Parts: sequence; C-alpha cells; structure tokens
Amino acid sequence: MAHKTSLSLENLVALGTEKLAQIILDETKANAPFRKKVNAALAGAKGPEAVAALIDRRLAALEKARAMVAWEKEKDFAADLAATVETIAKELAQAAAAMALERLLRFVDTHAKVFERIDDSSGRIQDVYWRAAKAAPELAQKLPEGERAGLAKRLTKSLDLDTHGLGAEIAIAIAPLLPGPALAAWDRELAKAGPEDHFIRVRQAVADARGDLDAFLILEAQRPAWSQNPLRAAERLLAAGRLDEALDWARRDHRGGVAYASSADVAEGRIRRLHDVERVALEARILEAQGDKPSAQTLRWQAFAETLDPAPLRDYLQKLGDFEEDDELARAFAHVEASRQLYSALAFFIAWPHLDRAAKLVAAKAGQWDGQHYGALGRAASALEEKFPLAASVLYRALLDDILKRGKSQAYGHGARYLAQLETLAAEIEDWGGIADHAAYVTELRKSHGRKYGFWSLTEAKPKR
Repeated sequence: MAHKTSLSLENLVALGTEKLAQIILDETKANAPFRKKVNAALAGAKGPEAVAALIDRRLAALEKARAMVAWEKEKDFAADLAATVETIAKELAQAAAAMALERLLRFVDTHAKVFERIDDSSGRIQDVYWRAAKAAPELAQKLPEGERAGLAKRLTKSLDLDTHGLGAEIAIAIAPLLPGPALAAWDRELAKAGPEDHFIRVRQAVADARGDLDAFLILEAQRPAWSQNPLRAAERLLAAGRLDEALDWARRDHRGGVAYASSADVAEGRIRRLHDVERVALEARILEAQGDKPSAQTLRWQAFAETLDPAPLRDYLQKLGDFEEDDELARAFAHVEASRQLYSALAFFIAWPHLDRAAKLVAAKAGQWDGQHYGALGRAASALEEKFPLAASVLYRALLDDILKRGKSQAYGHGARYLAQLETLAAEIEDWGGIADHAAYVTELRKSHGRKYGFWSLTEAKPKR
C-alpha cells in the first residue's frame, strides 16, 4: 500500500524549483487572487517601490469602479480584496511600514463605495475591511515616533470618509501611539470637524491618551443619549479616586447598550441589558471604595434575589467574612428553590453548578415545564443526563410532548432524537418516582399521536397505519 505524501516544506523543496515554478504558473492561470500574490512576491524582489506601485494600480481601480458586483461573484471579489490586504500587510509592510500603512488606510477608505456596489449579505466583504482596520494599528506601532506624529491628519481624512465605524476604529486604536503635542493639535482639528459621534469618540480616545479625564467626561455628555456609556465614565472616575462622581455616573440612566435575553429570560418573559449586570458590580465596587461595604453587599444580594443571576451572588460570597459563606449560600439556594421564576432557578442550579438541586427542582415541578422553551429545557436536560437520567427524562418528555401536541412537523426530527434519548435514559432508571415508566409513556404517545406518521416514520417505534 502506497504511503500518503504529506504537504511539508521538506517535501515541496524536494520537488525542485522548476517543478514548483510550473505548478505555481499553472495555478495562477485559474486563481486570480493567487496570481496577485505571486505578482506581489515578484515585485517584492525588486524592492518596496515596485510592490507599492503594484498595490497603487489595484487601489486606483477599486476607487474608480462603479459597476455593481453580481451576487455570484461575491466570493471571488472578497478573495480579490483579501489578496490586496495581504499584499499590503505582509509583502509591503515587511520592507516599508509607512508605505504599507498609507495604502492600508487608502484601502479602508474605499469601504463606503464598495458596500454600495454589492449585496454583502454573507458579511464576507465587511470582514475583509474589518481585518484591514485591525491591521492598521499594528503597522503604526512599527513607525518611529517622529513619523507617528504625522498620522493625525491622515486619520482625520479617513474619518471624513467613514460610514461604518472603520475609520473611527483605526483612529481610536492609534491615538495612544501618538506623541503628546500631536494629540493636542489633533484634538483641536477634530473639534472643528463636526459634532458627529464618531469624531467625539475619537476625541475621547485622544483625551484618554493625554490623561485628561475631565475632557473625556465633557465629551461623553455631548454624545447622543442613546450612545452614552455612563459606566465607562464611572469606571475611569473610580480608577482616578473620584468616588462621588463615579457613583453619580454609575447610577445614571443608560438608554442605549446591548439588550439580550437568555433562554431562561425568554421563558420568564423578560429582557435584560448587559449594563444592568455590569452596573450592579461597578456600583458595589464604588460603594466599597467609599467604605460602605454593607450597602455594597445589600446591592449585590438584591440583584441576585431579583434575577437569580449567579454573578452577583458570587461577588457577594467573595466579600463575606470567615465562616459566613456556608450559611449565606444555604440562604441563597433556599431563595432559588422558592422562586416562582422556574426557568431562571433551573438555569441557576445548572450554571452554579449544583445538579442535584436542579434535578430535585425538575422533579418537584414535573408537570409545569413548558416544552416551548426548548432552549432552557434542552440545555438543562443535556447537563442532567449523566447523573440524573430521571430529571433529564422529565425535560425531554416536555420537549417532545410540545412538538407533538402542536403538530410542529418541522421539529419532528428533534422529537425523534428526544424519543431515542428517552429510550437510552430509561435503561439507567430503576425508580421512576411516581411518573409513568418509558414503556407506558410510549404507549400513551402512540394512543394520542399515532396518526402523526411524519414523526413516527423518523423513529424505530413506527406504529402500523
């Protein structure tokens, strides 16, 4: 039997230069992005000016292009753009970082026109541009301080062309690299540029780089209410020891920010915001810094008690004195078990983790689990399978019952897997604790849903038509 030949540097070198050159030449005829990489490597042998000239021709074509890009060409177009970025960030940057950074910024500046030319539903094109934006600060770090000072004016140009936050991302990341005098001059220039939020964000990065907290706060107040981040201001004030101001900012209403709902939240019918959890943790830290540990602990406990979120409880327990943790943890568990937020309580015990209490909760509320909340129940059932097969079975039955009762044919595949898992778990259960065993459960399923042939055809327990 022939041994498999692996692709390795040694094996490729063994082919010889002429053989490799022919393979490369053949590939360039069919692969345009690869051909551009090869051309860049050839130009690199002549020096950075040759590579720069090659890139400039590509960028000029990209800047002038106006025709729409057909959807079927999106993948190739993205690969072509990525090849240009790679040539700049690798081939040219190795020899001339300043030349590479200028061309990378020039590439990023084309984003608005390019996004108008193509339906980027896959996100491929934007991904290339964001990768380019992340590479820019790395190139700026390679520049001598004297050359960095001149970047401010060029970055402002990119901000003027910015429509998707790419220019702002680059400017914010590069601001800490600029020398003090250049930062001061840049701030004055940005102040004249306009009141738009991306200019203010960059000015805040400049204020941070200059260590000017008051300027940062003034600018934060100038931002639109929906984009203000009071917690960010409070964090800086806490670090500066300005505790009263920090507490004031931490308690301010935050109208914007990311909202989310965990699977348990969905089941409970609520939506939370990331800064709600963060605010409690930060406000408690500020209260402690002020010497008011009791208020900080009260705040943490209240946050846990209302949400059953493990994070504030962990913070609360960490701040307790010796020999207090066991009693307080028992109190917390009792609170969770008594809560009417069934899904949040289950999620809490799964996350802590305290699986035996989760299993007891499942058994105690066996008839109350709603299979519509498959995210919360599926995750819990999976966690309980190994050590608590009966509790896992209760949840899998709730999921399967919901699918069949509502005739959710698109979910029959999931239902069949739940039934197969119930069969497996049944072999591990000796005491069914007052609920019907697996055989009786399947008999009842056949009686109630025997005509749902689409479901039964996916299982090994097919009833006769």
